Amino acid sequence: MSIRYLWKNYSLSIVLAALFIASWTGQAIFQWSEFSSEAVMHGEDVKVSEYINAFLSATFENWQSEFLQLFSMVVLTSFLIHKGSKESKDSEEKMQASIDRIEQKVNKLS
Repeated sequence: MSIRYLWKNYSLSIVLAALFIASWTGQAIFQWSEFSSEAVMHGEDVKVSEYINAFLSATFENWQSEFLQLFSMVVLTSFLIHKGSKESKDSEEKMQASIDRIEQKVNKLS
């Protein structure tokens, strides 16, 4: 497989993976800076094991909130309606009604 093939067929995944890695790296760097500054301010030693625990905890909290939000949006929009919303299933019903009207007009012309 060539790079061109991968980019053409998987560019969305590649960009999302790169953004994920960049943001997670940024979180690690800035959280390390904050963690070590706090430890120094309190006169404590900077312990990598404590940082890893704090980093993983923060990561889990971020993922939990984001996935909970995304999951609830996907699940709720599959069952509930908000008239006019593109995510709501009433849009599909409107589209089907429009298609049915167009088909009826086409059939009358035939």
